Amino acid sequence: MALKGGGSRDWERLLSGEARGPIASLARLGLWLASGLYGAGWWLREAFRKKPVQLTRPVISVGNLTVGGTGKTPAVAWIARWLRDRDIQVALLSRGYGADDNRQNDEALLLEEILPDVPHLQGADRVETGKTAIDELESQLLLLDDGFQHRGLARDLDLVLIDATCPWGHGHLLPRGLLREPVGGLKRAHAVLLTRCDQVEADRLADLRALLERRFPDLPVVLTRHHAVGLAREGEEDLLPLEELRGRDVAAFSGIGRPEAFRKTLEQLGARVVDQRVFPDHFAYDRETVRDLRLWASSLPEGTVMACTRKDLVKLRMADLGGRPLYAPHVELEILEGQEILEALLEKQREAALAAEQVDNDSVIHLRELEEPSGYAGPYIEEQP
Repeated sequence: MALKGGGSRDWERLLSGEARGPIASLARLGLWLASGLYGAGWWLREAFRKKPVQLTRPVISVGNLTVGGTGKTPAVAWIARWLRDRDIQVALLSRGYGADDNRQNDEALLLEEILPDVPHLQGADRVETGKTAIDELESQLLLLDDGFQHRGLARDLDLVLIDATCPWGHGHLLPRGLLREPVGGLKRAHAVLLTRCDQVEADRLADLRALLERRFPDLPVVLTRHHAVGLAREGEEDLLPLEELRGRDVAAFSGIGRPEAFRKTLEQLGARVVDQRVFPDHFAYDRETVRDLRLWASSLPEGTVMACTRKDLVKLRMADLGGRPLYAPHVELEILEGQEILEALLEKQREAALAAEQVDNDSVIHLRELEEPSGYAGPYIEEQP
């Protein structure tokens, strides 16, 4: 199901209060009542929450307060690379939302491309997948993707991403807003990464930082942005230059949490977005959808090129649509301010991972010593004449 002509934007206008009139007001009232039920369920789960399971290796969680795209995948990739560059065997754990029985979801497919030496385990039970990573893959540290609300697994470092363009999910819990839990949940976090800081005005960003400092004075804040470093195209081993889109007419489509951010990225690259189609987050492209995309592409004016996100491209695996080249900007996380804060937190977990592994090694040696009989002097070798 594609939303043409800004359907996603219409939903944002409804949640933000921009949409006016009796129908919009009535819709917001219904969503507000549903949010009350969601909140009651959240408080009930909190009241009966069990003690989290502590594994034998450090766990770093990267998560959100809101639904929708805050840019977790580039952040997870940045952290995983940082750890691998320091010779830490890290494994990614995720629920695998949007995956089917036969293949991984879009995030796993993308992370497999950009982090081929980092194993990615998907499953609803992150405790069991974590044990598998430790016991079978000999992982030294676990990176929990989208784990802030997954409280069954204890974590040693909680990093929360907040999208500076819509930090509080329109100020309401689901479904009236985008909040998964009350903002006070940030008290559990060890640090906040503000994403897309380059897509908001300086005054608005300063106000957001001031608000965080007032409500959570001990919470470190790291400023980041997502920037494109090249263009991916199916069949091309290396990234293509960004100039391929500059000054070109582009028809864009995506199945991600915040499609408007993708459009803004294209515009920042100098592309003219002449048409856009929006699909639900983690959308699975079937044969009929691909056929419709081809027909749409072939109907566009001569010289128009196609663009999607890399999460879409790893599912489509196509270099062209309707005779038009298909490009996907490769986006990476860039830290604008506070990198030393983040690296100090990660370094602490790196040291903890090495210490935990040493404890296990010492325990094995000690166990072997206990199992050996008293006075044991090694295997008997008969002396040769």
